[in-house]
Amino acid sequence: MTTTGSLDDTAVRDLRGRLRGQLLQPADPGYDGARKIDNAMIDRRPALIVRCAGVADVLAAVRFAREHDVLVSVRAGGHNVAGNAICDDGVVIDLSLMKGVRVDPVGRTVQAQAGVTWGDLDAETQAFGLATTGGVISTTGIAGLTLGGGVGWLNGRFGLACDNLIAADVVTAEGKLVRASEKENADLFWGLRGGGGNFGIVTSFEYRLHPLGPMILSGPVFHPAARAREVLRFYREFSASEPDELTTYAGLLTGPDGTPLVGLVPCFAGPPDQGEKVVERLRRFGPPAVDMVGAMPYVAVQRMFNDAFPPGRYNYWKSSLAPQLSDELIDTIVEHMVRVPSPHSAVMLEHYHGAYSRPASTATAYSHRRPTYDVVIIGNWASQADGERNIAWVRELFAAVRSQVSEAAYVNFLDGDEGAQRVRAAYGENYDRLVGLKRRYDPTNFFRMNQNIRPE
Repeated sequence: MTTTGSLDDTAVRDLRGRLRGQLLQPADPGYDGARKIDNAMIDRRPALIVRCAGVADVLAAVRFAREHDVLVSVRAGGHNVAGNAICDDGVVIDLSLMKGVRVDPVGRTVQAQAGVTWGDLDAETQAFGLATTGGVISTTGIAGLTLGGGVGWLNGRFGLACDNLIAADVVTAEGKLVRASEKENADLFWGLRGGGGNFGIVTSFEYRLHPLGPMILSGPVFHPAARAREVLRFYREFSASEPDELTTYAGLLTGPDGTPLVGLVPCFAGPPDQGEKVVERLRRFGPPAVDMVGAMPYVAVQRMFNDAFPPGRYNYWKSSLAPQLSDELIDTIVEHMVRVPSPHSAVMLEHYHGAYSRPASTATAYSHRRPTYDVVIIGNWASQADGERNIAWVRELFAAVRSQVSEAAYVNFLDGDEGAQRVRAAYGENYDRLVGLKRRYDPTNFFRMNQNIRPE
């Protein structure tokens, strides 16, 4: 494989002439802004950034990279912690300007281009009182989240984002545009629903929508960190019996004033008055020091965590799925949070259940269908100089909980330094089938800036 540094000016000029969008090189205005993503740890310098205006630009960029044998990365939302959206020396195919959204309120579907974020999509679908599962931070791109499975507040009632995917338009490694659905290229459609960005560049997604909102019940309750063990044991018992409409997360974090806290965040995906009865026991427990649960617009629920994850911070994460929250696991997390080096870091416990767990493990590429908790260790800090101690804290805590969690992981939460064994465990029992699919659609591993499924 070559780098684009070996390309002559004629080849680059020819590509520029075929694009409707921009072609940025290191000396061009806007290059530094275009190579930045949410995670400030990622500081890579691609040789070319193709800011695609449409599918024709994506096709041109893929064909160019194939012809000249250069590394490709694909950027959509740029939110993923691993930073695979940006490569060094190669070509970034940037979809972030492709923002079209079309809602069919009668058929209850939506078509959205790959540069759309969940905030963009929710604004359009909520205009008609409709929604689909889509993350917990509104700045997350729909593309990466859906391709990795797609967890969110609506998991319990409506399943994963990928469970609500109806069809996708895909540019393959051969530089062809194909349609994937249950009726067209069904094997590819299966792989797109949890197989990451391994099989092509999805330029458009079509989702099933559900009546929801505009008002639902959510908001955090906070307890002093001194009661963390008691609160998390209550959370374990409460979440184990919650109905499909309710999803509850727990988190250990530091408040804006520097106070260590433990928080519980319920989200009831239904009429707020019904939700009030369901979460009453959670709000009474303790009682909490702060109770912010109430009726709010669904779009506000999706923005609730945005301020905790602003772009430009340094991020390093580790996570694994845990079938249960043992006392030992709870104790280990609480003990390590006492030594957390950054007030922006946190440990989240995310409960996945209900409609999430009903499909067979082989129904989609996403295989982890048993009710479970995701233990997410989030290292988040503001200064580059603090990187070493924050990374060390995340690694130490993850090592301490490894015996209390499973090998399985949600692929979208894997950081960039995971080994092949961890990546394989993230794809679970479907890995071998995914390898076969990779051989068919990308035998040369053209798309490998991802949590990679190798064709060999």
